[in-house]
Amino acid sequence: MPFRPLLAITMGDPAGVGPEILLKALVRPAIHERCRPLVIGDTRILQRAAEMAGHTGPAPRFEVVPHPRDAKFDHDRITVLDLANAPPADCLIGQVSAASGRASVEYVFAACDLALQHEVDAMVTSPINKAAMNLGGHAYAGHTELLAARTRAGKVSMLLVGPSLRVVHVSTHVALEEAIGRVTRQRVGEVIDLAAEACRALGIATPRIAVAGLNPHAGEGGLFGSQEAREIVPAIEDARARGLHVSDPQPPDTVFLRAVRGAYDIVVAMYHDQGHIPMKLLAFDEGVNVSLGLPIIRTSVDHGTAFDIAGTGVARDESLVAAIDVALQMVRARAATPAGS
Repeated sequence: MPFRPLLAITMGDPAGVGPEILLKALVRPAIHERCRPLVIGDTRILQRAAEMAGHTGPAPRFEVVPHPRDAKFDHDRITVLDLANAPPADCLIGQVSAASGRASVEYVFAACDLALQHEVDAMVTSPINKAAMNLGGHAYAGHTELLAARTRAGKVSMLLVGPSLRVVHVSTHVALEEAIGRVTRQRVGEVIDLAAEACRALGIATPRIAVAGLNPHAGEGGLFGSQEAREIVPAIEDARARGLHVSDPQPPDTVFLRAVRGAYDIVVAMYHDQGHIPMKLLAFDEGVNVSLGLPIIRTSVDHGTAFDIAGTGVARDESLVAAIDVALQMVRARAATPAGS
């Protein structure tokens, strides 16, 4: 039988669309043919999602296990590591709550710990709500920051993967004024290295890396800003000295189009919206978020909890399916990489 990686898939915020998209994705036979999915969540919430979202076909069947090693991973069942931490009465659909926020973080912690202990090959996360997470006592800006703290990773960044575009960010969840200040020679250099690492993790041995400028027209020779000459170009020169294939600073309004047309394998964006806008435009339902710099493989949907449509059954599972596919791609690329290389 072909190798089927074991993936820990978190349920996300119990009040959001995570439970629904999980059910939609995991009734697809093709998912079970490619991997062994282990849901980290609460079976009561999954059952509620099936009932309220009008799940079609036979009711989902669950295999509840205390540990991955105890699972059979039958194709006709959804295997759940049930933390039993989200009482439905405390986690009302479509509402921000401390109970949901705490539960969603506990799913992430459990999946992360299993990955650190090599009990699972990778983790895939459904959406959490930042306000609920903070109400629940976890003051993090998002998954990436939470996982960086849990794994004690030093240099992390967010990678977005779509069918035709890959983007990694110098900064993400900070105010724009702070994001500008984070464009430093050291940080840009770190993210260029992370971009190369990301491509190799996806099976691209010699990546072509584009670096977006911060300012309009990449500064236009200093007319519209000095960060390109002062910080970004020196970081690019350092990366080239390390043997990487890196572009000069590219005008932000054209670099993503050039990447989509095949000129580059990945784009280094300077801040959150610079990279997210083209990705959301091109792959809103299929985008995948990857945390780079962690000692584990973690991919995620690239959308939020969508409280406004939670419980209606209209949430789409394409991004979760894509996140599973990217995780599997990274697991296989890692397995194919000789030890110590």
